[in-house]
This record gives sequence, C-alpha cells and structure tokens, in this order.
Amino acid sequence: MQAVRHRAPRRLRKVHDRGQLRAVVDETIALFHRLRWVAEQIYGPLTARRLLAPSLGQTVPTLARARGVTRQNVQPVVDQLVREGLATLEDNPEHALSRLVCITSAGAALVTEMDDVDAHVLELVGAGLAKLPLEALRERFESRWRVASEGARRAAGVR
Repeated sequence: MQAVRHRAPRRLRKVHDRGQLRAVVDETIALFHRLRWVAEQIYGPLTARRLLAPSLGQTVPTLARARGVTRQNVQPVVDQLVREGLATLEDNPEHALSRLVCITSAGAALVTEMDDVDAHVLELVGAGLAKLPLEALRERFESRWRVASEGARRAAGVR
C-alpha cells in the first residue's frame, strides 16, 4: 500500500493594508505550517517523536506548555515513546504525582539521527539564501523544500 502524499499548505497571497508587521506575522504563520508539513513528509508517523529532546527531564504538563497544547495532547505521545523504549518516566522529587519524562540512549540516538536529517535538509534548502530579501527567501524556500525533503528522506532511509 502506497503512502498518501498530502499537498503542501498554501501560502496566503492576500495583501494586507495593515502594513509590514501584519505581512511578517502572516509569513511566520505560513512558514510554521510549511515546516510542519515538511517534517511530516520527512518523518511521516515519526514526526511526533520530535517531542524527544536532549533536555528532557520535564513533566508532561511542562512539555505541553512549551508546545502550546494541553497535557492530554502530549500524554499519548509520551506513553508511546515509553512503550518504544525511547523515554522513561522517573520519579519527580518536586512533585509526587507528576513524573519526569527522561530520554533513553535509544531516544538520544533517534534525536541525533533526526538532527542529522534536519541538518541535511537545511543545508540543501539554505544554500545561498543568507543575502536574499524576505520575499525572495520565501520563494526559494518553497521551491527547494520538496526536493530537499525527499532527498534527505532517501539518504536517511526514512520511509
């Protein structure tokens, strides 16, 4: 069965008369959605594993607040990470009920692998972009994301 490929989010093309600040906010929101889509294209169902970070040792509510979501959104992901041996739940000396989510060596290895893929994608996408104006930078990003993400996925062996 072939994986379903979703289309990239569309960029807002609306010109606001509210000025440059509104345009920057709109571009930032569009970039967020674009980057989330790119991560899903690269990692597929592994995207949720991005919750893993070398700085874990935080409670589920703390992880949720840092991502702007509820604890109920993060808990199933943490439970899955624990089942897969990528994280553990340790006693929290500061709170009797809220355990600390800690990364395992297997989880740290996965984070390193994902960071390597990310670095490869950014290297491909970012070549020669530092001197471009914002609009040209956005257009270059959009034209390079698909090619870079597919190449990085193949290079990393991620399906």
